[in-house]
Amino acid sequence: MASFYGKVLRPALYRLGKGDAEIAHEQTLHGLRRLGRVPGAVSALSRSFGAIPASAARTVFGIRFPGPVGLAAGMDKNGIALPAWRALGFGFVEVGTVTAVPQPGNEKPRLFRLVEDEAVINRMGFNNLGSAALAERLEKTGPLGYPLGVSIGKSKVTPLDKAVDDYVMSLRRLYQYGDYFAVNVSSPNTPGLRSLQDSGQLRELLTALHAEGESLGGGSSKPILVKIAPDLTPSAIDELLGVCTDVGVAGIIATNTTIGRQGVESHPLAAEAGGLSGRPLTEIAAKTVAHIHAETGGALPIIGVGGILEPSDAQRLLDAGASLVQVYSGLIYRGPGLIRQINRRLS
Repeated sequence: MASFYGKVLRPALYRLGKGDAEIAHEQTLHGLRRLGRVPGAVSALSRSFGAIPASAARTVFGIRFPGPVGLAAGMDKNGIALPAWRALGFGFVEVGTVTAVPQPGNEKPRLFRLVEDEAVINRMGFNNLGSAALAERLEKTGPLGYPLGVSIGKSKVTPLDKAVDDYVMSLRRLYQYGDYFAVNVSSPNTPGLRSLQDSGQLRELLTALHAEGESLGGGSSKPILVKIAPDLTPSAIDELLGVCTDVGVAGIIATNTTIGRQGVESHPLAAEAGGLSGRPLTEIAAKTVAHIHAETGGALPIIGVGGILEPSDAQRLLDAGASLVQVYSGLIYRGPGLIRQINRRLS
């Protein structure tokens, strides 16, 4: 499968839209959406191609995951292909990032492949149909058979001093559908968003979300996680972790994309604005996960994400202290066979 993807499918995808990476992304999603509508197709593929060894199952922050490999936020923002992801071997899926107000995102082109470096630059800007539309879709979709994470972010039109209300609105709309919620305060593509990682603003936001979760959950909130940037200094990470521990955050997602260009400086596309992901994040993500694990003494579960293009990359994040991992850019360069390879390695 890996050879077929590399020799046939990937070149065909890269040619779509005269090389426009976003068109290839959209066409892939719509293909998976159609797959999910074929009677019996998902269950058949799940038993064969997407089979997850029983030994790979694990329980993290109170949720039973059939496998440790999840789909990272950003791939299926509006949840249009949810039934199909299980067929590829994913043990969980994170939709979003979704905002309270529907928004088109930044101007196109806004997604770029740095093929030689197995990297991606995106400045999508939280393009999504809004949390109300996602709630409606999830209501129609019904049970998925795997845990669903929901990444929530701030609407671009919402001032920073109103950010808390914006996040709370999305949590309220989607609470009954998500198994856990990821608070995205680390995307570099929404102006001012990363300032919400500062301890004071983060404490206010997380306190409000935790209180809302307890209210909606009858006194016990579903897990709320925080997704952090890889560009924070160790001291800034430690301060953030202190806030998360105080408020009762269930876990950390490490990491989001980086605004740095280490390792791709000479690429013609390196000057494009946006967050960098893929192979250049492999080392950074592993070091960040290791730091968080050491700082918290392993008490705060971590979902490791960034630069997973080989099974050994996933294993390294788990060895560094992650409980689960997520993949996005690896799918672009290695195809769906990567998920099966990781599952086999980790089991």
